[in-house]
Amino acid sequence: MNIETLLAAMTPEVYTRLRQAVETGKWLDGTTLTEEQRESCMQAVLLYQSKIEKSTEHMTVNEQGEIVHKSKRDFQQSLEPENSADNEIARFRQDDI
Repeated sequence: MNIETLLAAMTPEVYTRLRQAVETGKWLDGTTLTEEQRESCMQAVLLYQSKIEKSTEHMTVNEQGEIVHKSKRDFQQSLEPENSADNEIARFRQDDI
């Protein structure tokens, strides 16, 4: 199977399932991946990340096929919600209870 055919057949749902299988080492039904399955899934996930998703997340593969490394500061900033003060629902002092 060539790369273009593989990418055309991979939906975002398939990508998510393959990524989860690689991360956990198990299929959704709990069956353990063989080493060959894990390697094949990993290659498909990396290919999808670089060609379709064009991810800029930490430790993913970018369009040039290189692993994206973020500094500790950049990584922490990407995890913080934007305008975290605007997202507060309520704030109480301990004496208010």
